[in-house]
Amino acid sequence: MPLETPFRIEPARLEQPSLEIADVVAEIAAASATLGRALHPKTAANLSDLVRMMNCYYSNLIEGHDTRPRDIERAMAGDMDQAEERRNLQREAVAHIRAQAEIDRLAGAGALPEPASKEFIRRLHREFYAGAPEDMLRIRGAGQEFVMTPGEWRSQPAHDNAVGRHVPPLSGRVADFMAAFEDRYRMDTLGTASRVIAIPAAHHRLNYIHPFPDGNGRVSRLMSHAMCLKAGIGAHGLWSISRGLARGLESRLDYKRMMDHADMPRQGERDGRGNLSERALEEFTLWFLKICLDQITFMSSLFEIAALDRRLIALVERSDTMKPETSKLLTEALIRGEIERGDCARITGLPERTTRRVLNDTIASGLLASSTPKGPVSLRFPTDVLEFLFPRLYPET
Repeated sequence: MPLETPFRIEPARLEQPSLEIADVVAEIAAASATLGRALHPKTAANLSDLVRMMNCYYSNLIEGHDTRPRDIERAMAGDMDQAEERRNLQREAVAHIRAQAEIDRLAGAGALPEPASKEFIRRLHREFYAGAPEDMLRIRGAGQEFVMTPGEWRSQPAHDNAVGRHVPPLSGRVADFMAAFEDRYRMDTLGTASRVIAIPAAHHRLNYIHPFPDGNGRVSRLMSHAMCLKAGIGAHGLWSISRGLARGLESRLDYKRMMDHADMPRQGERDGRGNLSERALEEFTLWFLKICLDQITFMSSLFEIAALDRRLIALVERSDTMKPETSKLLTEALIRGEIERGDCARITGLPERTTRRVLNDTIASGLLASSTPKGPVSLRFPTDVLEFLFPRLYPET
């Protein structure tokens, strides 16, 4: 029978990480510091909206739910599918984006709590399931059926269940495990590099504890996103861990294989002093951090301002409906962040009436938008142009 004390998740952290891990951490710090640096803050904020939708898509894909970007965009606009199953998937997508947007808002305001704290993790779970119909909260399996309470740990025998080959701690012990979890992963007790190195371990160990009856994978990915921001490598929300975990480094099966690998018990006297394998945790940590670096590098190539400008110009050139002067508006919005409507005639070099038509057509296309009917416009990224503007952002369909 497995241990039912918090020692079961030890080693919780790598006390002496390898030089290879230290090198990857240094590369992550350097790459994340430059990601999006040349972008205007308004453009970067609108791109972070796109990244949240991408993060949601890949997080759902990990769960086996292929909710397409257009379905997510529709759901964000309140246009829900008539079929109940698809509608519930859309609800999950909206909830995921809402929860991540709150994380990003708190981080931007300098008010992000400890991501590994018990209360913050419970808060993530509550926010993800806020407003969910009872059917989405009903858990069925192993001859048991009950309605899950968002934000509440597993606490009853009915909540106990195997996750694949893994048997999590008994429900009656979850509170003790989570108290130890918070103590081991609090970032205010860690140095700069140690914060980054702790993220993969916290991601695995939270799933290992499996504190909620359902939703643990999504919560762990949202927590990891928050930890990246807290550790200073989140680049204001311009990259996503979920895309990397879903795709892997070699195969889409990498994530499950590496999570299973990190479940390995200690392999002899030279494999650390904990209950679990220190070597396996080190290998998982290196893999996870390489995923982070790969995603930061990938998003940097997409968001590099000159390359994005070229793709915007090419998008207009291949269009049968947009006038060539549209590209001038898009370039100006990319560089300046937003454009006053009264400046558009100067930018395009066209007469006022023609400029209004070009501007209105661009707004209708979704490439420019404003928060008020007569306010300044900024660059947006509708789903029907994502494949062209951001190649390889989503899987090929």
